[in-house]
Amino acid sequence: MTEDNDELDFGWVDGSEAEESPPAQPAATDDPPAEAERASGTRRTAGVRRQRQARGTGAQPRRPTPRRIWVRRTIALITLAIVGFAAWFLVSLFQPFAGSGSGSLTVVIAEGEGTSQIGDELARRGVIDSSFFFGLRAALDGDRSKFRAGIFQMRRGMSYGAALSSLTAKPGVVEIDVTIPPGYTRTQIAARARALGLTGSYLAASVPAKTGFHPSAYGAPASVESLEGFLFPDTYFDYPHANAGALVSQQLAAFESTFDTLDFTHASAAGLNRYDVLIIASMIEREAALPGDRPLVAAVIYNRLKDRMPLGIDATLRYALGDYTKPLTTTQLALNSPYNTRLHRGLPPTPISNPGLASMQAAADPAHVSYLYYVDKPWTCGKLAFSTTYTQFESDVNAYNAARDANHGRAPTRCS
Repeated sequence: MTEDNDELDFGWVDGSEAEESPPAQPAATDDPPAEAERASGTRRTAGVRRQRQARGTGAQPRRPTPRRIWVRRTIALITLAIVGFAAWFLVSLFQPFAGSGSGSLTVVIAEGEGTSQIGDELARRGVIDSSFFFGLRAALDGDRSKFRAGIFQMRRGMSYGAALSSLTAKPGVVEIDVTIPPGYTRTQIAARARALGLTGSYLAASVPAKTGFHPSAYGAPASVESLEGFLFPDTYFDYPHANAGALVSQQLAAFESTFDTLDFTHASAAGLNRYDVLIIASMIEREAALPGDRPLVAAVIYNRLKDRMPLGIDATLRYALGDYTKPLTTTQLALNSPYNTRLHRGLPPTPISNPGLASMQAAADPAHVSYLYYVDKPWTCGKLAFSTTYTQFESDVNAYNAARDANHGRAPTRCS
């Protein structure tokens, strides 16, 4: 049966060949028929193989395995990610759609500043998007050694190419207005100078050792290491390559030309030197919001010093704490500091701000009144209520507290 099935399996393939050349009839022999059939079957099988090879119909290809499919897909995804990252990187670096920016701001480049420092400053101020790509573009364009020190007019949102073109060109003469409000401390002036783009440390520059200015010439103790109080508030103009030290020099020159013209007769009669007057002026600048109140606050300070009463001015304690907004706590009010004028009689050891001319004049020549107390007067835009007796002072305090309670705990400073 097996051999007969083999003949049936392959018989249809050899059919055409059998028609052209019919097989010869086997000669008479004594061999059994099975041998002839096997021989015939072998010949037909070989013919089938030859025809398949001639027709190119070899074995069917194997289907890919799940593992091969997964590998191919992974490679495709990785290739796609690499292509996408490369496209993003090139667009971020060369910014084909970016422009020259908008608005205007001043950027100061100090002598010796490197690409990374310049890039960080530009990114911080919104001139460019990325310090990293800025540095890379500078390296690719060969601009790393072409930066110039000076003051530059830049725009926000500039392309790296536009920013590099601006910074490698010759800087123009750009004037910077630096306005210091009366009553600012050294720390506050330093923050403003930094925001305006002045180079160098204002705090480091505003010490006697860096300027050659001697506070002791005004009666300050030799231990004073700060120029707090001497940094005259005004509007100053700085030009290319100016830094914080140049601003300090201008302020000291303005202080000398202003403060030295005051009449210190009244202060000398009260046993106060010029440095004491400067300290008083710094307190007046923090306490009096209205010009008319300045000589009156000065009078309260003079009268309390004469009567050896604690000044009780919280602005001095706030200066020591560096906090000018939050309400003072009981613990802070009990702080054992020479700037706590609730606990310590006399003046604080240094000025607590840099006063303007009006406060200096009031400190040198206070009003001739007997006031010993003052408190904010509610709904008067910062006007103070002055009193000679403690009873009247308590009444003024109660009026202020009642107005604050009615204003839901907020200070009643709005004008009525």
